Amino acid sequence: MTPQQLTMERLTVGYRNGRTATAVAGPLNATVAGGRLTCLTGRNGSGKSTLLRTIAGFLPALSGTITIGGDDLGTMAAAQRARTIGVVTTQRPHAGLMTVVEMVSLGRSPYTNFWGSLKATDRDIVGSAIAAVGIERLAHRRIAELSDGELQKAMIAKTLAQQTPVILLDEPTAFLDYPSKLDLMATLARLAHDDGKAVLMTTHDLDIAADAADSLWIMVEGQLLTDTGDANRRTALLRDYMDKR
Repeated sequence: MTPQQLTMERLTVGYRNGRTATAVAGPLNATVAGGRLTCLTGRNGSGKSTLLRTIAGFLPALSGTITIGGDDLGTMAAAQRARTIGVVTTQRPHAGLMTVVEMVSLGRSPYTNFWGSLKATDRDIVGSAIAAVGIERLAHRRIAELSDGELQKAMIAKTLAQQTPVILLDEPTAFLDYPSKLDLMATLARLAHDDGKAVLMTTHDLDIAADAADSLWIMVEGQLLTDTGDANRRTALLRDYMDKR
């Protein structure tokens, strides 16, 4: 499968209250390339989560477009969106008694019938997703028994079972110890590179992001500064950003 890319053109994100719109960031022009891990960082309140929520469809864009493989997300039906974008948040799911394999199976919801019945192919995809993040030994463990790092991998496995070309993650390294942060970043990079996923994650861990990301974005004063994958530009970008902190 040819990796698909997510493209933002003159995108402005923010909030609406009736007829009043409050812009947080924009206009933004950027691309999340398929097969690459893109990390978005910036100060608190800079608009990182607002941008991610807009791409995910949780918030409407104030203006501009978001396309994936040429398809406009703004006009995409909910069923198609569920097969296009997978989202991983930091919130613990209210599914403590559910096992890992049961939760990961929920990722097949966009493809199953009304009753959510899994076919043999669905079960194979669930098993492959669990194996892809290396948590086979946890498959029958209850969600309530997982550590933060284990839960994040289980949530990523659920998204992999969803088989979307784009994966969005909001602060996936939050609350993890340092070794777990590095392990999770390596997992995300491998999934992007091996499976051709367009992976976009927000993070406050600037040093880890700068080391692991194929592309680094920094939100500053409502605009995106990007290194476009160039190492020299990344160094200059980071130096300039740190000088302004």
